[in-house]
Amino acid sequence: MHKKSKAAYQKALRYLPGGVNSPVRSLRAVDHHPVFMQKARGPYIYDLDNNKYLDLCLSWGVHILGHNHPAVIKAVRDALKQGTSYGAATEKETELAEMIVKAVPSIEKIRFVSSGTEATMSALKLARAYTGRKTILKFSGCYHGHAEIPDVIEVPYNDSKAVAAIFAKNKHKIAAVIVEPVAGNMGVVLPEPGFLKYLRRVTKENRTVLIFDEVITGFRLAYGGAQELFGIKPDLTCLGKIIGGGFPVGAYGGQAEIMDLLAPLGPVYQAGTLSGNPVAMSAGIAVLKILKGKNFYHKLNIRAAWTINELRRHTGRRKVVVNALGSMFTIFFTDKPVHNYTDAQASDPKSFAEFYKKMLRAGIYLSPAQLEANFIPSGRS
Repeated sequence: MHKKSKAAYQKALRYLPGGVNSPVRSLRAVDHHPVFMQKARGPYIYDLDNNKYLDLCLSWGVHILGHNHPAVIKAVRDALKQGTSYGAATEKETELAEMIVKAVPSIEKIRFVSSGTEATMSALKLARAYTGRKTILKFSGCYHGHAEIPDVIEVPYNDSKAVAAIFAKNKHKIAAVIVEPVAGNMGVVLPEPGFLKYLRRVTKENRTVLIFDEVITGFRLAYGGAQELFGIKPDLTCLGKIIGGGFPVGAYGGQAEIMDLLAPLGPVYQAGTLSGNPVAMSAGIAVLKILKGKNFYHKLNIRAAWTINELRRHTGRRKVVVNALGSMFTIFFTDKPVHNYTDAQASDPKSFAEFYKKMLRAGIYLSPAQLEANFIPSGRS
């Protein structure tokens, strides 16, 4: 079934650490060799052996419209005719920035970068400069990129009491609280009622910057992201995935008072040769124009609900919990509710690996790790 993928993997092992450029692509978590892909269209992706899969990974949530949407391809082709990168300002950057500022409730100004890791790293640096403090509070299981972050305190997700205790012990020391408003990197874990509101209140009381990492949830759960859905305005927001339309993009934005500390206006230096790349900007603009359309999210969520209900029906006899919100979901092989990272880690990896490989043989490509999110694409507009 995967003869060419196996051969491609053996060759890749000679030149790439582990044969991959991102660890989860190795499929070691599901006891399988990497599947090498060659093309994709709509909701389907094809491997080197021309096996066709319904893609529920979607490049880890990037392709909310499915692969190779005609409007995105046209925008990219038009941009390529003009050039690929200038190292200079373009109007496309302003156009996409304006769309995001109008869409996301908390963002007044935005800075584009090239990855989610770069966005979160830069947002934390900015928060430290704004507050004059060093300590960062984060939540176990929430992933904010691979950059090393010093002076971090970690508490369980959804645990307001633990947060309160940390603030009580660290008066005037915490620069920022960073959180995925809906966790996607320990699998999909929803915030319990009142949790995000509490984070907003305690950070305001302590003059601490609240950062929402919406690299996954931004433009996925609503046009204004999870913060629109839950009615919470953070001080800074990190974005990625969807706003690049399939190209490497990240961004962070928030209150103008904070963002204006960035060079060239302020003392916080951050730069990037490919930041605001015109091809990526063009792809993002094309995607957001479609997402803004009437009833887009209503239709997407109906489609997602049907798919997720079918998964629940077919896994109902197993010890399985399916956490879902909108078009995001995770299948946990456990018989207990999953509210935090400890709950997620109690899932059975062997049962998931067996399930994953059966789904792969059946032509369904899931995110290849149990503690990851899966995604539903929209139908063609």
